Order: sequence, then C-alpha cells, then structure tokens
Amino acid sequence: MKLKQLEGLLGGLTQFSDPKVELEQYATGPHIASRMLYTAENSFDDISGKVVADFGCGCGTLAIASALLDAEHVTGIDIDLQSLELAQENATDLELDIDLIQCDIKNINLKGLLVDTVVMNPPFGTKRKGADMEFLSMGLKVATQAVYSLHKTSTREYIKKAALRNCNATSAEVLCELRYALPQTYKFHSKREIDVAVDLWRFVPGARDEGAS
Repeated sequence: MKLKQLEGLLGGLTQFSDPKVELEQYATGPHIASRMLYTAENSFDDISGKVVADFGCGCGTLAIASALLDAEHVTGIDIDLQSLELAQENATDLELDIDLIQCDIKNINLKGLLVDTVVMNPPFGTKRKGADMEFLSMGLKVATQAVYSLHKTSTREYIKKAALRNCNATSAEVLCELRYALPQTYKFHSKREIDVAVDLWRFVPGARDEGAS
C-alpha cells in the first residue's frame, strides 16, 4: 500500500467527539500516523506479518494502520470504553479484524500473546507527570522486536536517557521530527490550532527475563 493511500484511508476514520482531558485524548492525525507506520514497515519490516499492539489506541488509528499494512495480528488497548467502541466502529467500516482490550496500561495482561511490535502515541505527561514513561516502559516490556512512539521534541534528551537507563532499551533512535497539528480540542485551548514538534522514536527492547509475560 502506498503512503498516500494509507493516509487517505486513515483520514476517513471517525475521531473523538467528546475527548477526555484527564486522559490527554488527542487524535493521531492521518499525516503523522501514516508516516509512522509506513516507516516502521518500509524501513524496518516491523509491521507486515507481525503481531502488533497499539497502546492507548484511542479511536484505533495506529492499530488500523497496522492492519492495513498486513500485520498478522493487531491488538488495541485503551482504558476508555468509549474510545474502544469508536475503534471497533472504525475497524468494522474498513472490514478489518482487530482485537480490543479495555485495561490500564500498567495492568496489561495479553494472556500469553507474543508481541513483535508496539506502536503508540502516549500521553505527553502534561496532565499526569510521568504518564509518557509508563507507556514506554510497558511497551519495552511487551515488545520483542521494536517500539514506535511519539514524544515531544523538547523532551528528547530525557526520553533517550530514561529509555536506555531505566526501561531496558538497547537502542533509542529518533527517526524524524514531525509537526503535530493540535486542534482546539478543549475549552482551555486559546488558539484554534497549535503546532507541537514531536519526535518519532524507534526503541529496541533488551533481552527479556525468563518468565516475562
């Protein structure tokens, strides 16, 4: 599938109608999502034929992109039931089969499912400090091959140090810097749209301990 075709399909997905500020729910736009997954597949062969998990999947954009790029199995995980219902609706509209699990990312249980690749657009940690690192730490525990994640460019040095020192990553690489066009989602937003510089990261997990789930 070509990049433009992937972006077009993702652009047709239904997004949050009433996002929850405490969960930092911002839709992953089709421009960023398509490039994130297209890079994972075409530069690293991390999607097609692989078992992929989307952490904090929201309305399912990254999970659906993975399925469109022929992932063998896709699981979307989110704490918010309304988001999962939206993700299911989006997947059904495109006749895609993805599994959806409602749980807090800290208490994730994939029941023995061996995940190759984790993709995510985690909370930036603006409302709850450290939320971004919770997602990254768990992603590196679950993935056997790679973790793809978006983080504010302003946190680049911190993210790299934390991933390598505290999260068992053996490699932490910024693949590119993207502009996250953040629409006026919540009442406290004073501007109609704001551009946030974000890094697309690829993390490689270290060897897993015996018995790790």
